[in-house]
Amino acid sequence: MHLVVTRSYPPEVGGMQNLMWGLTNSLSKHDLIKVFADDHENARQFDENVSFTIERIGGPKLIKKYRKSLLVNNYLENNNKVKTIIADHWKSLEKIKTNIKKICLIHSKEINHNKGSFLNKRVLKVLNNVDKIVANSKFTRELAISLGVLAEKIIVINPGIEPVEKIDDKTLKEADKILKGKNPRLITVSRYDKRKSHEKIIMALRNLKQIYPNIIYTSIGYGEEEDNIKKMTKELNLNNQVLFLKNISPDLKNALIAKSHVFVMPSIIYKKSVEGFGIAYVEAAQFGVPSIGGKDGGASDAIIHNETGLICDGNSLDDIYSSIDLILKNNSYKQFGQKAKEFSANFHWHKIIKEYLKLL
Repeated sequence: MHLVVTRSYPPEVGGMQNLMWGLTNSLSKHDLIKVFADDHENARQFDENVSFTIERIGGPKLIKKYRKSLLVNNYLENNNKVKTIIADHWKSLEKIKTNIKKICLIHSKEINHNKGSFLNKRVLKVLNNVDKIVANSKFTRELAISLGVLAEKIIVINPGIEPVEKIDDKTLKEADKILKGKNPRLITVSRYDKRKSHEKIIMALRNLKQIYPNIIYTSIGYGEEEDNIKKMTKELNLNNQVLFLKNISPDLKNALIAKSHVFVMPSIIYKKSVEGFGIAYVEAAQFGVPSIGGKDGGASDAIIHNETGLICDGNSLDDIYSSIDLILKNNSYKQFGQKAKEFSANFHWHKIIKEYLKLL
């Protein structure tokens, strides 16, 4: 039996939530598991439809952490069948006291604190005392080592995806209707924050419109930068070229990606925030949609430059513009997209979970 302790879990939406769901769902097909997760609206309805036990912990953030640790510690004292504890974050393990094998996932942002700082010392105290650390990319592994994490403890296992078997025709037609027959089609699915480079994509679009007058850019997401991005779009007179969407169904999101030509997310390092991997690139690739990612962070694990997409400098407007133009020119996205689709099969959960099973 294995315990999974996580701060991020469905029905809450997000990349980490998808990762932890994919991991637990895949692991449950091989062994008995129990999940300790933060409570969330609609959690009861979600939990009723899974094949394993999920214990939810509510309350304010700080209290929740201590309550969860207390519950896990109590469970371990009264259950001798637990072989392994898997955690989504070093903080999830900080107050858990046990000699049972511990595995901690790392993603980049949450460990990226100045070496020697108080937070860095807390990170190292946890990570250097677990049995194994799973980094989501080669970039994250190197970042961890540079900050003092023991190299011999770290293994790289990229996040997985559960492949979408089919999108129904009705949803595909709905996506076509939303896109209004415009071409070429760019898309981003992510939070609106500084490191995702939405501003530069919008600015590049102003120039791309001169070459591709019928271009459309679909941006799906929410976040603190949303109002600023929408304001810039209006100021640059691009409202007819940019489509903002949020709170749409997963099926419609997938249909809009599948109907697009290029996924664009040239992420940068903003303060201490960095793209550790970029599962969204792989999610797009499964539909034959190539990606443009940023050179900062772990995108190069998810995109093979000049083969399944392009890696560019997300800080450079010229580089973003040139990369989009290059992949659109002569319909090059079709060749990139075919290779991206083939490459995405490497990230299917039924393959990725085998790497985790080796650690248990």
